[in-house]
Amino acid sequence: MRKRVLVVDDDEMNLKRTKMILNRDYEVLLAESGKAALDKIRFQKIDLILLDIAMPGMDGMETFERMREFNDDVPVIFLTASGQEEDVLKAIRLGAVNYLKKPFYPQDLLERVAKEFDKK
Repeated sequence: MRKRVLVVDDDEMNLKRTKMILNRDYEVLLAESGKAALDKIRFQKIDLILLDIAMPGMDGMETFERMREFNDDVPVIFLTASGQEEDVLKAIRLGAVNYLKKPFYPQDLLERVAKEFDKK
């Protein structure tokens, strides 16, 4: 069975691009908001989450913290366009396994995801 990756981003083009990159090797689920992501995480088995930091409403940090309340063993790789070092450091302190700066090269994304699955 293929590993299931949840991609959370408020930008539809980012969702489509990321799914296109990962779809060959993984089952990819998409969520356009933190709330939608939490709903999916509650009711489906997810093996890895790619989580955008900057989203309207519930941002990636809040989504991550709320997700950890009921599911704290799924690895999370944060996606950030800001490049703000403080955002990245906070994500790592909260327990993120890695981060990737947007826009990213497809190969970089594939390598980060594969690296996490190799740890298991």
